[in-house]
Amino acid sequence: MKIISKKAISRREYWIEEIKNISGNFGDEAQRLEKELENEIKKYGSSTLIDHLRLCGNIPEMYGHDTSEEKQYSKYTDALLAFAYKEMGLKSAVLIERGDVADVDVYAKKYSFVADAKAFRLSRTAKNQKDFKVQAMDNWKHGKPYAMVVAPIYQLPSRSSQIYQQASSRNVCVFSYSHLSLLVNYAIEEKKSKSEELLHRIFKIIPALNPSKNANDYWIRFEVQVFSVKKT
Repeated sequence: MKIISKKAISRREYWIEEIKNISGNFGDEAQRLEKELENEIKKYGSSTLIDHLRLCGNIPEMYGHDTSEEKQYSKYTDALLAFAYKEMGLKSAVLIERGDVADVDVYAKKYSFVADAKAFRLSRTAKNQKDFKVQAMDNWKHGKPYAMVVAPIYQLPSRSSQIYQQASSRNVCVFSYSHLSLLVNYAIEEKKSKSEELLHRIFKIIPALNPSKNANDYWIRFEVQVFSVKKT
């Protein structure tokens, strides 16, 4: 059984080249790419969005460090977050302004939050808590009750890390693209309102956790909520 389809791989290759070949004003190009991504998802369906989410966590090695391509790739992952939340029935938008703000603004019927997408190079193995911006996200809530950092699950610390302690003490949800894909799929198969409610329950778990660096302490409580949902 193939986990990643040929279409998903081909789409991934296309977008790597599309971002590599950007030209002109950065802001204009970011909006153009976001619109193209939106049209692609509308044309080929929500499964396309899930394919993007499953593969977007790696920054292509062909992009130079701190280049326009690398920065544009960051906007690409932010756009994916915004579209994922929309698929769940929430209102979301990628913020254009930079500095002292999160990258994605999200509004549900009963709650709101800010979000930020993280991607890493596979060649970079050493990471610290500052790479995940948990403390920064707490400061960037700007009145909203919740914040979310989304990263590739295989890049998140699996044993012990300050990011889990910071997340529980600062009420910031550390999430993964894999979990977000699951919520998107839940919205597709069931109802968007159910996915929206499940995300709210997940947010409520974070401040109830005892601050701990232990990854298991964080993820066990977290996944109990995710996998306790019942299909109709």
